Amino acid sequence: MIEIEVQNETRQTQETVRFAAVPRIGEGVRLQDPDGFWVSYDVVDLWYQKAEFGEIWVPFIHVRMTPSEIVPESLPHPPALAEEKQEVIETAKKVARILQANENA
Repeated sequence: MIEIEVQNETRQTQETVRFAAVPRIGEGVRLQDPDGFWVSYDVVDLWYQKAEFGEIWVPFIHVRMTPSEIVPESLPHPPALAEEKQEVIETAKKVARILQANENA
């Protein structure tokens, strides 16, 4: 197994992943997203950097989500505003009061 540093352009992340072989530019790879689903990515760049120790060269790949996989729900969402969070909390409290009133009736 080869440990490769994967820079994900779509998710703006970097992680180390083990591969059986180094993928080539233009090849597709399947990576698991934070939500647990497997998604196709295209390798857009490949390079090697010398490790901090010895004569070891570490492979890096730069990936981008395959265009057919991109849907708005799969991209990172901006954090919710405090007002939106408070509105959700207030709505949940109203629903809880209604349910409790129905159980007591």
